[in-house]
Amino acid sequence: MSLPPLSPEQLVKPRHFELRISLIFATLFVPLGTHLPYFPLWLQAKGFHAEQIAVILAAPMFLRVVTTPLLTALADRARDRADVYVALVASALLLSAGYFLTPTYAMMLAVSLALTIVWTPHSPIADSLALSGVRRFGSNYTGMRKWGSISYLFANVAGGFILSATGPGAVPVIIFVSLAAALAAGLLAPRLGRPRRSSPLSATDIQQSAPKLLNPYFLYFSIGVGVITASHAFLYGFVSIYWKSIGIGDSVVGLLWAWGVVSEVCMFMMFTRFFGAFSVVTIMMMAGVGAVVRWIAFPLVWPLGLGVAGFFGVQTLHSVSVALVLIGLQKMIGETISEERTGAAQGIAYFSNGFFMAVVTLASGPLYDRFGVDGFFAMIPIALIGLILIGLAARSAPQRRIGR
Repeated sequence: MSLPPLSPEQLVKPRHFELRISLIFATLFVPLGTHLPYFPLWLQAKGFHAEQIAVILAAPMFLRVVTTPLLTALADRARDRADVYVALVASALLLSAGYFLTPTYAMMLAVSLALTIVWTPHSPIADSLALSGVRRFGSNYTGMRKWGSISYLFANVAGGFILSATGPGAVPVIIFVSLAAALAAGLLAPRLGRPRRSSPLSATDIQQSAPKLLNPYFLYFSIGVGVITASHAFLYGFVSIYWKSIGIGDSVVGLLWAWGVVSEVCMFMMFTRFFGAFSVVTIMMMAGVGAVVRWIAFPLVWPLGLGVAGFFGVQTLHSVSVALVLIGLQKMIGETISEERTGAAQGIAYFSNGFFMAVVTLASGPLYDRFGVDGFFAMIPIALIGLILIGLAARSAPQRRIGR
């Protein structure tokens, strides 16, 4: 017995679908592009030491690995995922005002914990909306998602120059204003209704050939992605502090972060032409190898006298260790997971990313306190473990893909 087809309303492509989703991605990544590189600098400026910074960064990650899958699964069951997105962005805007309160350790930890519950699901729900467009209307995912990377790039560069002029105190203001812009864009999000449940396969075929979310391939792949991603925790938590400690100014720090995103955008633009025919396992293996090379090179740049140019060179590997992970994960979900489970699959993948990122971030504070930049060497075995898990996924890869 075949599953019910799309409703007549779901067969109609919303006007300017790609433009509206691109706008969501563009506004979504501005606050993220401010928080990741500059929030640790703001915490340091408020007098917090490395271990306290690590806890403030890591504790929300542990919480969100529980709350994000629940909220993304709830979005799948809602009348429209766009409405859930708008509610979460509005909540994040209100909670981000907590960073204007007196910055005690307990207060900043509490605000960060509350904020992460409603902030982290933004990206997987936006991805879920974009992937519905890919399935129903043949939209190009990378064509829409690249605007998120471009806006992230803008936030990196603009944030660096703003901080050079005003100091780290501007960070909470930038986050608040950019979340307000994300709310405005969310109100324009295309309404798609509930995820489709139709498939070119019969219900029996789906039960037999469509992998369940807890099958070995999906689990090994998702955990492997999470571990490779987690090897970036030391970079995300402490590289801005390290760059500042060796005399690199805020504007250059912003440009260094931005250069990594430039390379990411370039990968999004050229992926289909040069890497579109590769399997998702091969793509993820390349990403893992890129991460290993990056963590070997990073601590050697300054001692070898390569200067800021050397850091720009290493940041180019962002196109491999990060961009290929982002694309490969969505490619795997699009090929092997039916649409009615897409939000849940996104949530499980983010659970994996968040849990391992939290563990490594928590360890990164003591690592930086004791070893400084040499803490990057500890990220190498983490990336290697991720590669092993991707290899195990390859051995249990499904033989059939899910059709549109």
